[in-house]
Amino acid sequence: MKLCGFFGRHGSNQRKAEEMNTNVRLFSYSMLKSATESFHPSKKLGVGGFGVVYKGTLKDGTYVAVKTLSAESSQATREFLTEIDTITNVRHPNLVQLIGCCLEGSNRMLVYEYLENNSLACALFGSKSKRIPLDWPKRAAIAIGTARGLAFLHEEAKPQIIHRDIKAGNILLDAQLNPKIGDFGLAKLFPDNVTHISTRVAGTMGYLAPEYSLLGQLTKKADIYSFGVLLLEIVSGRSSGTSAWGEELMPLVDWTWKLRDEGRLLDIVDPDLAEYPENEVLRFIKVAMFCTQAASNTRPSMKQVVKMLSKDVALPEMELTKPGFQKSNITQQYSGSGSSQEGSSQQTQKENRSKNPFVTSTQLTTPHVTLVNPEPR
Repeated sequence: MKLCGFFGRHGSNQRKAEEMNTNVRLFSYSMLKSATESFHPSKKLGVGGFGVVYKGTLKDGTYVAVKTLSAESSQATREFLTEIDTITNVRHPNLVQLIGCCLEGSNRMLVYEYLENNSLACALFGSKSKRIPLDWPKRAAIAIGTARGLAFLHEEAKPQIIHRDIKAGNILLDAQLNPKIGDFGLAKLFPDNVTHISTRVAGTMGYLAPEYSLLGQLTKKADIYSFGVLLLEIVSGRSSGTSAWGEELMPLVDWTWKLRDEGRLLDIVDPDLAEYPENEVLRFIKVAMFCTQAASNTRPSMKQVVKMLSKDVALPEMELTKPGFQKSNITQQYSGSGSSQEGSSQQTQKENRSKNPFVTSTQLTTPHVTLVNPEPR
């Protein structure tokens, strides 16, 4: 275990931590207070549902991002450290690296690597002083990198993780504008009965899959829906959660479908993109439409999304179904399952084979996924 500083009068937490065989780096409250100049407002990087994030400088000159959690976890110290240890060991080029934590007394803080270019939300939707000019190659690289990070969480991380809050604000950009998914493990650190953060953990309006927001059914496909919305934002330069579009003032996903029906799909493209390859941009938009279909079992997996974004592949457009809440489809899909895990029965596999054009006989088995909130609220 790497220990940074001491817990002072809160020695019980320190002793419990020292007894554990873990790679978690522990920071004292005084060390993080010093690193952030007493959490000075000038050091504030952002505010989210979990709390405030500050820029900090450690004594060795390393820049970090310190997230102060707005509600104390009810978990015991040992459980908290065990989960932090799991998340710390989840490493991928497109995931923000968790460095360590502070759990001194009632203080719960997480220490992340610092990323120079803030979030994709700032780059796309921020004030003029915070926006970053993003040409199409940069946007495509951000989309593909984010897809790879999410595919890793879904398919390769152990345990596999459902993010629950994929959005532009949680995609951070380093000095070279490489995307890294943030907050990918925070939901695991809190019980769902902590209401004023469980709502935030559940996701953000404008990104929520219908089966999750209305029925509480959480699977990996909820993340895939959110990624589809994010992909439309990257192409359009428009936020899904702050405005409505077109004469009918439609949500971004529905407006995209309307433009498709009218044969004007490229009208969604950000006017700031002076030049772009039309065929590739159209492919990205259509991938987003596959990800945001109403019935979750018709959405591709993230591994399939990565392939569709990375290569010029033919997409089965005739199989596309519209977004929105279709009660009959969703109720039939989940009735009698007794669980929100996917692919858990032969019947589900049979339905997936017939409804999902991306599923083959070798892609039917879905490994176990750690569900943050497997039961409907």
